[in-house]
Amino acid sequence: MTVEVPAPVQAVVDAINDADYDAFVAAFTDSGEVNDWGRVLSGPAGVRSWAETDAIGMNARMTVLEAATDGDVTEIRFDWKSNRFTGQSTAFVTVVDGKVAEFRIPPSH
Repeated sequence: MTVEVPAPVQAVVDAINDADYDAFVAAFTDSGEVNDWGRVLSGPAGVRSWAETDAIGMNARMTVLEAATDGDVTEIRFDWKSNRFTGQSTAFVTVVDGKVAEFRIPPSH
């Protein structure tokens, strides 16, 4: 079963699963950022860096399990399998003008 998410959020998921660094970076605004447990990486270089160290470069596979959108923010619960981390997590994805402005993974409690 596929969970529906806004197109910019799906672009991030697809880029990770397709191992496409350029598509991943292109899914973000020019000032977009990844905030992974408080480690913030901004702009195209920062976003690409996270993809290299935590996602695509670690052979990640991402499956969205649940999603809820409120305004510009979509909360997703996802399954993640990679050489760095395997398990379920939550992210809050903020979309501005059709691109991802922030992909935030809060610390687990």
